[in-house]
Amino acid sequence: MPVEISRVEGRDAETFLRDHEREALKTLFNFSVVWHEQRHDFAALDGKDVVGIATVRIAASLAHVEQVIVLPERRLAGAGRLLLERAAEVANYYNCHKMSALVPHHSSAQQFLERCGYKEEAVLPQHTFKLDVAAMRKFLL
Repeated sequence: MPVEISRVEGRDAETFLRDHEREALKTLFNFSVVWHEQRHDFAALDGKDVVGIATVRIAASLAHVEQVIVLPERRLAGAGRLLLERAAEVANYYNCHKMSALVPHHSSAQQFLERCGYKEEAVLPQHTFKLDVAAMRKFLL
């Protein structure tokens, strides 16, 4: 019987995933996977003023830095580094073995991550907005 592909509502996809995702992950990774994804947001504060934010997602022993944003006038003063250090502390608490991030290749963001101890793991050609993207990583353990 041929299948038909159509869009579904989010709750329909969630129901299917809830019922079948664990077995699919077990098949994919060849072991039982306990997948608890978490999001952690951190703020750099100057008094009550937020001068920077970092967001990290943790799942499968990996912490992925989704964003680090520091106000332009506060950059190069250490707030971004402190945000990443706090994120690494939380990642270590949850037994993550590495942190990762995706940034435009050869960008100031990549240079920042390199100064914070991250290494280029791969380059994804024309990945986001048709730009090359550097997959960065920092081992924690």
